[in-house]
Amino acid sequence: MQLKIYNTLSGEKEIFKPIHENKVGMYVCGPTVYSNVHLGNVRTFLSFDFIYRSLKYFGYDVRYVRNITDAGHLTDDGDVNNDRFVKQSRLEKLEPMEIVQKYTVDFHKVLEEFNLLPPTIEPTATGHILEQIELTQQLLDTGFAYESNGSVYFDVLAYNEKGLNYGELSKRNIEELFSNTRDLDGQSEKKNPQDFALWKGASPAHIMRWNSPWGAGFPGWHLECTAMSTKYLGEKFDIHGGGMDLKFPHHECEIAQGKAVNGTAPVNYWMHANMLTMNGQRMSKSTGNYILPAELISGENDFFEKAFHPSVVRFNFLQAHYRSVLDISNEAMIASEKGLQRILEAVKILNNFSEVSTESSFDFKEWKTKSDEALADDFNSPILIAHLFEAVKFIFNLKEGKEKLISEDLENLKLALNSYVFDVLGLENLEQNNNSKLDQTLQVLIELRNQARKSKNFELSDQIRDRLLAEGIELKDGKDGTSYHLN
Repeated sequence: MQLKIYNTLSGEKEIFKPIHENKVGMYVCGPTVYSNVHLGNVRTFLSFDFIYRSLKYFGYDVRYVRNITDAGHLTDDGDVNNDRFVKQSRLEKLEPMEIVQKYTVDFHKVLEEFNLLPPTIEPTATGHILEQIELTQQLLDTGFAYESNGSVYFDVLAYNEKGLNYGELSKRNIEELFSNTRDLDGQSEKKNPQDFALWKGASPAHIMRWNSPWGAGFPGWHLECTAMSTKYLGEKFDIHGGGMDLKFPHHECEIAQGKAVNGTAPVNYWMHANMLTMNGQRMSKSTGNYILPAELISGENDFFEKAFHPSVVRFNFLQAHYRSVLDISNEAMIASEKGLQRILEAVKILNNFSEVSTESSFDFKEWKTKSDEALADDFNSPILIAHLFEAVKFIFNLKEGKEKLISEDLENLKLALNSYVFDVLGLENLEQNNNSKLDQTLQVLIELRNQARKSKNFELSDQIRDRLLAEGIELKDGKDGTSYHLN
């Protein structure tokens, strides 16, 4: 089975051929940690977590590098006052690195809630200042950069004049870029408006600053990813991912930097996750159509009727292909919750099922092949989930005695279903609530009910069961004891 990946650079699905056999080097642009991670960010990182899990499922040894941008993210190269960290530190009256620490902790906490695997390496921009200075000097030495008033800029025109193509990823024409870009105030030190900062000279009042051959300053935003991806994955690696919004200028600049300094295209497959909308509109703080991940999970918001387990949100996200725009709504989340509950219930039924037959009414090999083909077709999670629901329908019929399985198919289906649901899709049992106090409380109530039953106090036993059921908690008695299910 051949894995195919949609390559943004070519605009086509391509057969995946890793540079080193059975090994994958993957770099994903991480967060800029100056504020709480938003839900759109979560969708991007969750998409690449699914891709990471899928690559591992296919047997690849993956080195997954995802950076932390904690310096140098200017909203505009021409104005050092637009440094996001400096602006936020002034708003919150904290040191810039206090801002970095605060929101890095938030980022990790949120991603852990959604069951994202940690990357193999998570480097930071501030931890690689020396590499960025060395890279800037190399670009100066090769004639692709120039110094101006203590800052260093990448020369886009010089890059194109040497037969290279700035704009190849985003399919932009260099002449159009120059003709359509107006001169901005404070950009006079650039030769051309499209030139981008490799190193910015810092004013005396600028807090985040490091010494360099060009004076005290800080790195440009685009440089860090080239420096860190080269250090940990080499001059050329397999996959580079990020949000669709990074395609231009960030990833375009990375290609230019890599080609200019190493003489080769840095990446074989460029992958981009699409955007997230809510109730059919773009999420934006300015319009009020905006929600934080914690608000969605807790239910403390004005958009959704109830709280949703992180795994329900994860399942909702994976029901759309990573390259498609995904719209979330109350109705969609409710449907996802019901769908996930049905899948998890089927997993539980299958794991406890033991009544084998001499024949099967389910073609396991065909189903497994279709499911793997969905994964191999540019990580098509919605098609994989559709195949899972085929198996779910069969399992419920199996429980009712309407279908049959031989022993081998039963064991294979158990292994495959658990692998797809928990390892590849990264879903979790909803009963495994992060609030351990709830679980402890319910265990106490179950023990009290069991004691009441032993004492033949069936009135109290039934009262405990019925009161919990009224609150959406169903007790189930089985040969292994009493368990509970959150409805």
